[in-house]
Amino acid sequence: MTHAIDPATGCSPRRKIGITCYPTYGGSGVVATELGIELAARGHEIHFITSTLPFRLSGREANIHFHEVDVYHYPLFEHPPYDLALATRMAEVAEFYALDLLHVHYAIPHSISALLARQMIETQHEAARRRYLPIITTLHGTDITLVGLDRSYLPITQFGIEQSDGVTAISSYLRDRTREAFNIHGEIEVIRNFVNCNVYIRNPEKVATMRPRFAAPASSGKPAEKLLVHLSNFRPVKRVLDVVEAFARVAAALPARLMLIGDGPDRSAAEHLAVRLGVVDRIDFLGKQDNVNELLPLADLMLMPSEMESFGLAALEAMACGVPSIATRVGGVAELIEDGVNGLLFPVGDTQAMATAAIALLNDEARLAAMAAAARKTASDHFCTTRIIPVYEAYYERIIARGQAEKP
Repeated sequence: MTHAIDPATGCSPRRKIGITCYPTYGGSGVVATELGIELAARGHEIHFITSTLPFRLSGREANIHFHEVDVYHYPLFEHPPYDLALATRMAEVAEFYALDLLHVHYAIPHSISALLARQMIETQHEAARRRYLPIITTLHGTDITLVGLDRSYLPITQFGIEQSDGVTAISSYLRDRTREAFNIHGEIEVIRNFVNCNVYIRNPEKVATMRPRFAAPASSGKPAEKLLVHLSNFRPVKRVLDVVEAFARVAAALPARLMLIGDGPDRSAAEHLAVRLGVVDRIDFLGKQDNVNELLPLADLMLMPSEMESFGLAALEAMACGVPSIATRVGGVAELIEDGVNGLLFPVGDTQAMATAAIALLNDEARLAAMAAAARKTASDHFCTTRIIPVYEAYYERIIARGQAEKP
């Protein structure tokens, strides 16, 4: 039986795929969950093996199964051994459902748990009954640029990457950084992040209905308020304080409001800064939201002043909604945003330049509309699920075929 993609239909055979990710808010979890949803919609059987149900799942999606990793809390363990519990659950699910492969997102500890799960499976049976379970690790950014480079984790991160059957990175920047930092000589496939362009889209009727909740329309000779947005997990690397500072400069120059979507360790500091700068009444702290596809199209501009982004998923989601970004020229962002065409790029921390550019752009409706159209076109032409998901499917088939050819 062949497992190659059918050249007549262009379709991949239906596979049983195990996916492990961090199920809470964050780019890696979002991408992993959306990948599972899209693969399931194409007929694959998806098994999420995580500590909790990934936040973008309802638990009622067709072809999607959730397997909870239960960590035993024993007084002897100061820190419950999640990675061992995960490995055990991976092995159980892979065996019971006869999975074709495990796809883990974020190297630590998921790739190591997957490798251990495979060894458990291989040693549970006699040699004649063994089957090889391919493992694909997708690198998302901080697992390489931050956590993995810590001396406590560098050797095991390197081991997990080298022992995976397939490794993907979400940008060329991250691929090159991984090779350099971990002395990796094997193949790393670049498969960039994606967005469902049918879900992340600007609907003028919905915008007309929802936008007045966050920004006042024109009335009695007063111009309409401009609306800016920021979406992140509010970790220090996202520099949400720079968002507030840049916005305060914008709000001093023209009527404007800011939506802050997300939550995290820097939220309190951002709230205090908003009070100190006198713009707290111009900002909506919305916290974590599941319907970001409905909120992003309401905005005129996205602010993404991150210290590091291996790709910039939030900017892509905004771009698909016709919202250009003012971002920093770091990591893989330049692989997504073309400065002056579909967004604007600045050095990290230059909130003055970001604010000046935002003010000029918001006051130039024709240029803003052209940039918004270019942002949507970039998303549609290069990053829609219809373009990226088949790339993942083809990669799965390549890795499975390689495993069948090379392993006993």
